[in-house]
Amino acid sequence: MNPIGKNKHTDADRKIKTKKLNIRWMLLAFDIIVFAACFAVIYFTGERGAFPYWSGVCAIVSVVIFRFIFNIYRQVWRYGGVPSYIKLMLADLFACIAAIPANLLMPAPKMNTAGVITLISTDLLVALAARIVYGYCYKHSGLNTPIGKISRFLLGIFGIREKCTDSDGQTVKIAIIGAGKDGTALAEALAADENARYKPIYFVDVKSDKIGRRILDIEIISENMATRERFEAAGITEIVFAVPDMTSEERKALYDRYKRLGCRIKVYEKNALIANGSPNRIHLREFDIEDLLFRRTHNIQDDETARHYRGKTVLVTGGGGSIGSELCRQISRMHPRTLVILDVCENGAYDIQQELRMKYGKDLDVRVEIGSVCNREGVEKVFRAYQPEIVFHAAAHKHVPLMEKNCVEAVENNVFGTLNVVEAAEKFRAERFIMVSTDKAVNPTNIMGATKRMCEMITQCYSQHGTGTVYSATRFGNVLGSAGSVIPLFKRQISAGGPVTVTDKRINRYFMTIPEASQLVIKSGAMAKNGELFVLDMGEPVKILDLAESMIKLSGYIPYKDIDIVETGLRPGEKLYEELLVKTEELDRTENSLIFIERDTPLTDAMLEEKLEILRAAVSSGSDEEARNALMITVPTFHTPDEVNGKYYEKPLISVE
Repeated sequence: MNPIGKNKHTDADRKIKTKKLNIRWMLLAFDIIVFAACFAVIYFTGERGAFPYWSGVCAIVSVVIFRFIFNIYRQVWRYGGVPSYIKLMLADLFACIAAIPANLLMPAPKMNTAGVITLISTDLLVALAARIVYGYCYKHSGLNTPIGKISRFLLGIFGIREKCTDSDGQTVKIAIIGAGKDGTALAEALAADENARYKPIYFVDVKSDKIGRRILDIEIISENMATRERFEAAGITEIVFAVPDMTSEERKALYDRYKRLGCRIKVYEKNALIANGSPNRIHLREFDIEDLLFRRTHNIQDDETARHYRGKTVLVTGGGGSIGSELCRQISRMHPRTLVILDVCENGAYDIQQELRMKYGKDLDVRVEIGSVCNREGVEKVFRAYQPEIVFHAAAHKHVPLMEKNCVEAVENNVFGTLNVVEAAEKFRAERFIMVSTDKAVNPTNIMGATKRMCEMITQCYSQHGTGTVYSATRFGNVLGSAGSVIPLFKRQISAGGPVTVTDKRINRYFMTIPEASQLVIKSGAMAKNGELFVLDMGEPVKILDLAESMIKLSGYIPYKDIDIVETGLRPGEKLYEELLVKTEELDRTENSLIFIERDTPLTDAMLEEKLEILRAAVSSGSDEEARNALMITVPTFHTPDEVNGKYYEKPLISVE
C-alpha cells in the first residue's frame, strides 16, 4: 500500500468534510441574521414592549434546534424542491409549538402567543424566499442572458462564484410534448439533477386553458406554434413524448407530426427513473418503431398475483433467454425468497444475474445454475438443493428453420427436457409448474411446434396424478425484441440500405411485447387450478409485408424506391398464416380478458407413455427423419406446411396500415 497516496486521499476527504461543515455554519449564521432582522423590523415598527428581548432569544433558539432536528442544514438548497421546503415549514411549525409554552416561562415582560407566531412566521417566510431565490439564481447562473447575468451578480454578493454547468459542458435543448403530470415530473427531475444534459425549453399541449401559461418557468405552447422555425431558433434538437396511455394510432399521429420538424424523438415514462443513489437521474429512451405498429402494452401485474410468488423459491428454466430473463425481471418485483436461474448458456444467465443484483442488491437472493434440462440427474440436483415451490419452464429450442434440420435435438431437448423438469417438480413436490408454450403448437407444421405440442400433452397428463403440484401451460405468439424476431432483422437491413427480405408477401404473424407476454404467463400461472392450457389474446395478426413497408417509411425512406423489399420464399416448416389463437367458441373465459382456457382432454398415463416410447426409439436411432416421422405419429395435428398453407392461399390479410 502507498502511504503517500493514502495521505492524499485522507487530506482530500478532510477538505471536503471541512467545506461541508463551513457551509452549514454559514447557513446557520445567515438564518440567525435573518431572524434578528425580522425581530428588529417587528420591534421597531410595532409596540416595543410587546416584543421583549428574551422572548426573541427563546424563539430563535427553538427555531435553530428544530431546524437541526429536521436536518435543514444538511440540505443542498441549490437543488431544493417542494419536499425540502415542506420539511423547513414543518421544522418551524414544531419550533413555534415549542416556543409558545417556553415563552410563557420567561420572566415578565413576555411576548404574547400572537407575537411568537408572527415572529417565527415572518422569519419562515424570509427563509423560504431566500432559499427559493438562491435555487433559481443558481440554476440560471450558467446562461448568457440577462437573467443569467443578474443571477451571477446576486450570487457574487454572497461570495458564491460557482456556476451551474452541465457535466460535459453541453446542453441538449428539448421540447416536452404534454404539459400534464408526466411532463411536469420530467421537467422537475431535470431541474433537480445537477448533471442533467437536457434543458426543457417548451411544453407543447393541446389544452387551451394551458396555452400561454408557464410551468417551472417553461412556456406552454400549442401544437400549431410548435414549428420547425421556432424550434430551430430556440436550439431545440430533441422532442420528448411525455403523454401516457396513448393508443397506437395517437402515437403514430404524434410521430408523423413531429418527425417532420427534423428533431430526434424520445419517450419519457415515469417508471424509467433509475434508482442508482440519485433519485432524480432519469433515462429517456429512443422512440422505437414498435411503439407505432403494435397495440399498447397492458400492465397486468397486481397485488393478488404477486401474493402467489412473494416469499417463495422460484425456479426459471431457460432463465437467460428472451422470455426467461423477462420472467426473472417480473418475478423479482414480487419479492420471492429465492430466484433460481437455470440455463445451459452461461452468458445469458450471467447477464440477467448481474442486472438483478445491480437493481436489487441484497434484497433479492439470486442463484444461477448452469446445466441442461436434458440432464436428468442435473435437474434433480437443482431441485434437491433449492426445493423450488414455483417452476417456470421456459427452456426450449425455438428456432423453426434450425429445428427442421435438427429433429433429434429438438425432441430430446424440448420433449424429454420438459419431461425431466415435470418429473422433478412432482418428485420434489413443487406447488406449481408453468410451461411456456407457443402458438406454433396449434396445428403445427414444423418440428418446433410439434415438440411444444407434446410438451403441452405431458404437462396436462401429469396434472391428473394428484400429487399436489398444480400444472398449467400458457400459449402465445411472437414476442417483440426476442432472439430471432423479425423486427431487429428489418432494422439491421434498413440500416444497411436494404433490401428488406420477407419470406412471403402474404405471410402474417401475431405480436406481443416481451413484458406483456411474461406478465400474462405469471398471471395465468397464479390463476391455474390444475391442467389448464391457457391461451393469450394476441390481438389482430399483422401482415409482415405491411410491417416491412411501415418500418421503411418510419425510418425516413420510401419503400421500393430508396429501399427495396425482396421475397425469399417460405423457410422449412414455416406457416403462411398463424392460427387464430382466440376462437371464443372453443375457449373458456377467465377473470382476465386477455387470458382464455382451451378445452382439451388430457392423455392417460398409458397413452402418454406409448407416445414417449415411440419418440425415445426415434431419438436413440439418431435419425432426424425417424424423429420427424415419430412426431407425425405422436402429434395427430402435425401436418406438412404444404397441407396447411394450401388452405389459406386466398385468405385476406389484416394490414397494420
